[in-house]
Amino acid sequence: MSIIIWEKEDTVAVIKLNNGENRQNLAFAQRLNTVLDEVIEDKTITAAIITSSDQKCWSLGVDIDWLGRQFQESNFDNIKKFMNEMNTVFKKLLLLPVPVIAAINGHAFGNGAILSCACDFRFMKSDRGYFCFPEVDLGIPFLPGMIAFVKKAIPGYKFNEMKLTGKKAGAAELAEHHVIEKACADADQLFYESLAFAKTFNKKRGIFKEHKKRLHKQIIHTIDSEDPEYIDSLFLMVQD
Repeated sequence: MSIIIWEKEDTVAVIKLNNGENRQNLAFAQRLNTVLDEVIEDKTITAAIITSSDQKCWSLGVDIDWLGRQFQESNFDNIKKFMNEMNTVFKKLLLLPVPVIAAINGHAFGNGAILSCACDFRFMKSDRGYFCFPEVDLGIPFLPGMIAFVKKAIPGYKFNEMKLTGKKAGAAELAEHHVIEKACADADQLFYESLAFAKTFNKKRGIFKEHKKRLHKQIIHTIDSEDPEYIDSLFLMVQD
């Protein structure tokens, strides 16, 4: 069973995170990068949706068990590869030549919530699932690039509150603050609304990508120029 699968619904790529809680580790990042490359390669695709095959969890963020093993075994190269692979995922989403819609059909915590913010639009179901950044309680700081693209998805005042408190928010609250396009009643409505919205797009890929490239120029610059120092400094501290 592949941890991430995708299929086409007419001209829309439906990407499914397919591993239960969809915890993010090196294998997750590498597979998602491969899937995004396949979507980019298929020139007939006009939009993409990222959802989950699990009705409880969209993505619960970093695979803490995997991360703990890497630290315990001093596999720092694997951790660094994971962080860099996820940054590649984020950049691909920010520059994908078609719109990317996160159909959040369950909990999106930590790096899961962050992943959804790299997408262009978000829909979320109301009957189950929370969205939060627990990093403040876990002692994990955001990378500068993460902060930059989360700010495009969440109004500054709301991001400040959520990032510094770690509070959970449901779909209705996120819709009120324009973090998501729509709060949907259940999983069926969520997929219907997300797909219907995706099908409204039939833009020329070249100009769409150029719009995103210019729109996110400073975010990409931050990821490329600032994140490496923070990633490297993490391992210098661990090895001292």
